[in-house]
Amino acid sequence: MFAALKKKETYSHYFATLKFALYCITHPLDGFWDLTHERRGSMAAANTILILTLLARIMKLQFTSFIFNKVYWPELNIFLYLASVLFPLALWCVGNWGLTTLFDGKGKLGQIYMATCYGMTPYPLIQFPLILFSNVVTVDEAEFYSVMSAISLVWAALLILAAMMQIHEYSLSKTVGFTVGTGLAMLVMVFILLLFFSMISSGVAYFVSVAREILFRM
Repeated sequence: MFAALKKKETYSHYFATLKFALYCITHPLDGFWDLTHERRGSMAAANTILILTLLARIMKLQFTSFIFNKVYWPELNIFLYLASVLFPLALWCVGNWGLTTLFDGKGKLGQIYMATCYGMTPYPLIQFPLILFSNVVTVDEAEFYSVMSAISLVWAALLILAAMMQIHEYSLSKTVGFTVGTGLAMLVMVFILLLFFSMISSGVAYFVSVAREILFRM
């Protein structure tokens, strides 16, 4: 009885935090403040929004009309396609969190991730209907599709900006500067990762060549 009640409360809390995403996208300043400071968000809901975003991108490839989305399937790697969302998200969260010391930010890594995922809400919310819409419109009505698709991206970007402003307790100007700094930090991390993997690749190639030389001489 107690276990069933606790499970019901868990599901109730999950759906409440997931529904709160709709409040965040219409009342971003109040919503993102309450999301972290009043703990009205949850990691489970954030993960759900991220999964829906990834699902929207996959379904957009598969089911969007060829008029709007031309895909050459033999050259498409679905894992790299999904990584084009997950990798920048990881860089954004780590870079954002890493700069909080320099900019006196208040947000923690988990809060940054959660708020960023909540900020993505407009993308699946708009893209899923657009997938259906793309299959019933003509070329002459393509402009509406393009505008709505752009709105989903711009809206999400503005929400993420508002989220960072609220969880770090910044002014708008400081948030913009902090966002630019985060972008630079992401570029630095990409450079370091490329340098690291390049060194690893060179090291492996060297040892392979040495092993081949030894086997050849034997």
